[in-house]
Amino acid sequence: MTDLYQLIVAQRSSFENLMAKVPGYRGYKEATDRRAADRMIREHVVALLKQQFMRLIEVEKKILTAGGLAQASLTREAKSSLQNFIDRINTAMPGYSGFYDAKKVGSEQLEKIYSFDAALLSYADKFRDAITALDAAAADKAALPGAVTQLEAVGTEANAAYALRENVLTEIA
Repeated sequence: MTDLYQLIVAQRSSFENLMAKVPGYRGYKEATDRRAADRMIREHVVALLKQQFMRLIEVEKKILTAGGLAQASLTREAKSSLQNFIDRINTAMPGYSGFYDAKKVGSEQLEKIYSFDAALLSYADKFRDAITALDAAAADKAALPGAVTQLEAVGTEANAAYALRENVLTEIA
């Protein structure tokens, strides 16, 4: 995630570079850049996760076709967990806003937050893989419970990781 922040900083205009030398402006601008990076990361992750959510809906249709109504509730918890994860990321307050105004945040704390943000991206891949496995197991009643359990585990882990990120932000405040 440091790369994204560096990219935003590198795109500053010559006026912004000049203003960065004015006392007080630099900290304000860096906080603004961190908020922009946070928003961009979250929007990207949400878009990726929404794609996976739509895939899950298609896989559910396959499961229903193969197994009938008896399979209707099989993926409910996993689907709910994925939707919850998407909503938490999508509606979260920017992680680099008021927290930074009252207290100077060190590079170690920022790296910790960026690591959590990188993990958010990795969960999009984990959901993709679990949904792919579920899709492969859709026609196989014996493999289906294991694939659903795998998807549920990813959802539980993703939401727990997001809670840890929120705790890090709270500690900084």
